[in-house]
Amino acid sequence: MKKQIISLLFSAFSLIVCAEVNYQVVPLPQQISIDKSGQYMTLSKGMTVGYPSGNQQMKRNAEFAAEYLGLIVKEPNNKTADVNLLLDLKSDNPDAYSISINKKGITIQGASESGVFYGIQTLRKSIMNETGEVRLPYALVSGSPRFGYRGTELDCARHFFPVSFIKKFIDILALHGINRFHWHLTDDQGWRFEVKALPELAKKASVRPCTVVGKNVGLSDPNNAIYDDTPETGYYTQEEMREVVAYAAERYITIIPEIDLPGHMIAALSVYPHLGCTGGPYKVWGIWGVADDVLCAGNPKTLEFLKTVYGELCDVFPSKLIHIGGDESPRVRWKSCPKCQAKMKELGLKNEAELQTYINKEMEAFLALRGRQLIGWDETLEGGLSENAAVMSWRGYEGGKAAAKLHHHVVMTPTNNCYFDYYQLKNRDVQPLGIGGYLPLSKVYSMEPVPEDLTKEEAQYILGAQCNLWTEYMLSPDHVEYMLLPRLAAMSEVQWLQPEAKNYEQFLARLASLEQSYRRLGYKFCTAYE
Repeated sequence: MKKQIISLLFSAFSLIVCAEVNYQVVPLPQQISIDKSGQYMTLSKGMTVGYPSGNQQMKRNAEFAAEYLGLIVKEPNNKTADVNLLLDLKSDNPDAYSISINKKGITIQGASESGVFYGIQTLRKSIMNETGEVRLPYALVSGSPRFGYRGTELDCARHFFPVSFIKKFIDILALHGINRFHWHLTDDQGWRFEVKALPELAKKASVRPCTVVGKNVGLSDPNNAIYDDTPETGYYTQEEMREVVAYAAERYITIIPEIDLPGHMIAALSVYPHLGCTGGPYKVWGIWGVADDVLCAGNPKTLEFLKTVYGELCDVFPSKLIHIGGDESPRVRWKSCPKCQAKMKELGLKNEAELQTYINKEMEAFLALRGRQLIGWDETLEGGLSENAAVMSWRGYEGGKAAAKLHHHVVMTPTNNCYFDYYQLKNRDVQPLGIGGYLPLSKVYSMEPVPEDLTKEEAQYILGAQCNLWTEYMLSPDHVEYMLLPRLAAMSEVQWLQPEAKNYEQFLARLASLEQSYRRLGYKFCTAYE
């Protein structure tokens, strides 16, 4: 009996110290071909990683590989390295990667530097939960994402999150193969972007003296709402934002900044009331909802203000796409504003929706001079899209379909599949406060970004998919992580896999391993799903 116990303990110990990986990660690689010979390579501390000389991005990739895999960076082009990073993969998809494990060692190839990075991440996730000696079966593993735009949005206007958390958030995106971070920087409840030409803007408009508690009254009766006594403050300096841009770029993530116009501007109007139709006074909103007060479209000072703000935005963020919002902007003030009505008459516009398009066109032309492209929410369709605008379709798929049929680029982000401020479980009592709605993990996974009734040509205008985190009720980084994970894992497979490769039950099996990684990394996540 004693011998049997010792034998069992030895077997268990062997399993712990000699783990053999299977490369079944999230998002799932397109190909996993394991050598049937049963041979393997043992990955151990002290092994080396090599990279091509003269390429700083590949040097950074080598540093990531060393950090993630427990390796040592060798001199460039060192032929004795155990892991070699190469840029010779033939593929039209720049994010494609291939991992080869054989008797010569490990070779990670990419169609570009980003492809190499995704290959490193796949290998990292394959071994992350193993301890001791790790066996890598000889294999060929490869992946190539379905969409070039793989996005996640974070609202830092409603609640401000420090740079340290923004970097952590970017690391979470990188782990899941996300390559676009949509950063929502301003809203009625707070302005978080420093504009050096307008120093009072961020200093004053970033301060919300108090915030409505929970879901009591709010917009329907703000005077009788219950408020906390905790000011919400904070904004990002341009130096901090450049630091974040560089941090994201190292992880092949492009930051798309959003400053909403002409609505969601109460915070800005509190500092510059002459830019509103009524002249104010205005104060930074402490409630949630949609404000009737927006920028005055007939005031020439409005465009001067916007061009100053967006000029500095372009100086900080190198992204080709610049987000102008355009959603939830009531036109009720414009209907009774003499300046707005005079502008409509001057331009021969039929309605106020076309007046919003007038502003959009002005901003599109301004951004084009900077080599940028305007993107806005699907309300920008209502008065006619400006010539080269892209669309984010959030009110279902119809706006995205309409834009694609007009040959405008589209990012699909419909509420029913992509709004991660919705509850994850039917029982709301066991979850942190959410805005409402119900979006389980399975519903995220079921998303199909390309509507079947688009033609092949029209479908090419669908850039990809994005999930959104609106933070009215997310007061802490932990709450943000909880709402994000593990639903981001489901979104990553929507973004990476071809429809026929998706299988929800198999995904859940692979998700179990990823959740172990969440624990190792200290991420908060919802442990139940429906």
